[in-house]
Amino acid sequence: MEEKTVIALGFFDGVHVGHGALLRRTIERARELDAEPAAFTFDRSPKEFVTGIPVPLLTDVSERCALIREEYGIRRVIVAQFDRQMMTMPWQDFLERLLVGTHHAVHLVAGHDYHFGYRNEGTPERLRAWCAEHGLGCDIIPKVELDGTTVSSTYIRGLVERGELARAALFLGRPYALSGTVAHGRGLGTSELVPTINLAFPAARVLPPRGVYASRTRLPDGTRVASVTNVGVNPTVGGEDTLSVETHLIGYAGDLYGASVRVEFLRYLRAERQFASVEELHRQIERDIEQAKGEQ
Repeated sequence: MEEKTVIALGFFDGVHVGHGALLRRTIERARELDAEPAAFTFDRSPKEFVTGIPVPLLTDVSERCALIREEYGIRRVIVAQFDRQMMTMPWQDFLERLLVGTHHAVHLVAGHDYHFGYRNEGTPERLRAWCAEHGLGCDIIPKVELDGTTVSSTYIRGLVERGELARAALFLGRPYALSGTVAHGRGLGTSELVPTINLAFPAARVLPPRGVYASRTRLPDGTRVASVTNVGVNPTVGGEDTLSVETHLIGYAGDLYGASVRVEFLRYLRAERQFASVEELHRQIERDIEQAKGEQ
């Protein structure tokens, strides 16, 4: 017999403190019901699928799953494919066939603004009523506010894009971070300046404004290393067509090509600009490194 579950419902972009309230309630209910806590999300943005317009996100699906597991201890994360079948599924089928029939839900937890099913016809009110009618438990989590502002992924995306990293960290519950695979760059950092890692990440991803940041980088073994990160086009050494994210790991000399790392943005240090020479840029980078050390 399949284990019964308590399922948290949401897209969970960013896994912010509002999501945290929902996930903690899920764990509480699971303990009460001797059930497995789980979270349900989609593999892509439903809005992007429906409109065809890219939606910049705070986290990709792998980051969302990792944060739910690491930050809240929910080991089971259900990632459903959002396709035409999912888009047109009646809200009742979403609950009865998918959540109960396939994933054995006995209790559902959702946020105050959660909508689901064809044309978003499923609402928190309908969810609560359906659960009561079919013998399931249900919690609708009220909005979470900080400083009088409702915590939401949309609000946090705006903070990151404007470079308001301290406030973004408050609403996320941790520094904003970018995860990705270390890719080969042009080699200029190693040969002319300081060694850097280049992060490969999805194109539709929220980035802070161009500039240099004090950062902290989590390595595959869980170690966190003080670092300096540049978001920009490297104008002094030839420039690039698209934004790149390059990080210098302070005091680290290992080979990370192909590894997955997470770069946490701590504080904006300065704007990216073109220097008169590589030597002048190198001196500035040394000052950046000293500043970054003080932010750890």
